[in-house]
Amino acid sequence: MPYTVYQSILVKKYKYEIFTAKIEVAIRQGHLQAGESLPSVREIKARYNLSTSSVQSGYDYLVFKGLVKSIPRSSYVVASPIEAIVSTSPALPIIPRDAVFTTKLAQTSQRFSHTEQSSFHLAAPAPTFIPQQLVLKTMQTVIREKGAALLHYYPNAGSDELHACIAKRAMLHGTTIQKKELLITDGALQALYIALASVTSPQDIVAVESPCVFSVLEVLSNLRLRALEIPVKPIQGFDLDYFRNICQLHPIKAVVLTPNFHNPTGVLLSDERKEELYALAVQHQIPIIENDVYGDLHFQGERPINIKSFDKKGLVLTFSSYSKTIAPGLRLGWLAAGQYFAQAERIKFSLGRSVSPLNQEVVIQLLQLPSYDKHLRLFRQQLERQAMQFLRTFNTYFPSDFTQQAPQGGYSLWGQIPAKLEPEAFYTASQALGIHFTPGETFSYTEAYKHQFRAIFAQRLSTTDLSLLKKLGEELK
Repeated sequence: MPYTVYQSILVKKYKYEIFTAKIEVAIRQGHLQAGESLPSVREIKARYNLSTSSVQSGYDYLVFKGLVKSIPRSSYVVASPIEAIVSTSPALPIIPRDAVFTTKLAQTSQRFSHTEQSSFHLAAPAPTFIPQQLVLKTMQTVIREKGAALLHYYPNAGSDELHACIAKRAMLHGTTIQKKELLITDGALQALYIALASVTSPQDIVAVESPCVFSVLEVLSNLRLRALEIPVKPIQGFDLDYFRNICQLHPIKAVVLTPNFHNPTGVLLSDERKEELYALAVQHQIPIIENDVYGDLHFQGERPINIKSFDKKGLVLTFSSYSKTIAPGLRLGWLAAGQYFAQAERIKFSLGRSVSPLNQEVVIQLLQLPSYDKHLRLFRQQLERQAMQFLRTFNTYFPSDFTQQAPQGGYSLWGQIPAKLEPEAFYTASQALGIHFTPGETFSYTEAYKHQFRAIFAQRLSTTDLSLLKKLGEELK
């Protein structure tokens, strides 16, 4: 049907509207009262020069709207106004909330205000660090080039072209990832969920870093897994001696860790210790789930390798995302599932058949642009500069018994509150100035880190922020 014909149908006027409109206005304005008789069909027909069928259709329309009532074998009268139905809302059950989860979620990820300057608890890049112009321009290009193809499902495992881009970039830092083992996911957390669900069953024991990021602990809880916490040492990182002993005592079904710039300590596991961990995993046939979301955010030297670079048996499941390096709202991650791909693919399908085609195509374009690597270099410099500013401020203005661990990359700085100071007093003083840190207790099922806190330096550290930190330090003295 031509568009002009279709449009003319949409705006078509019915003949009966010349009298129904007047009756409707008279009723709504109160000129015609309930029960009052209306002109007969014969009268309307003569007055407006209409056919009987048109007049009948007009009155049917008014009856349909509830304005007019038909009296059988008689005439039409104005209907009674519809009385407001007074109803009381039923007593609905109170929706239960997990108070502990809600509190820890706010402490780790809630943005209290869009204008807040001192929220150092949110592990996301500041808006000024997001390459907004590059991302939006790329998005416009993708929409223009791909058009309606973006409105359809993409393959469950994700775009083949995106697989090729990820594998190619991994090869640049010595990690071989096969395209056929890759799954594109809705962020890193979904990748972790799929990886854990692929290699464990409820009540299995999983070794995790301690301190461990809250989101990992929540995934473990939701999968009904038992966590066994392995200490992360200030310089060495994941405690391999402790882990070796644990493997002798317990049937460990998986180990989850962030070897490259651990969150929250910022520690980098050395290549030698990565290889040693892999050898232990092979000896005990324990899958390694490797979180590499911060791998590209090294401050000095070359990009660190992954544990997967040592993997010849498909025992390592490495995952990452572009939320930390591009934009948190992009929601695109990936999982290299190794020998567990078949299980992981089925779980991925049950969680959602396809990740946003637009986001996949945007990342493909970005990974192929030299602008992306330029952005990464600049972002790393900005993160390192802010980390140093944080450390300098803490060391200069805070009491000398406050200690901080210098990160080697990533987003976070791990600090310790003196034993003589109650943590609640520290957080109360911080929040009174509008400063928000992440309490250490969110990083463990135990209370081992009540005197630790995490500070995120990926948010813009302004002159005002530095002044507030200085003031906080002076108050604590």
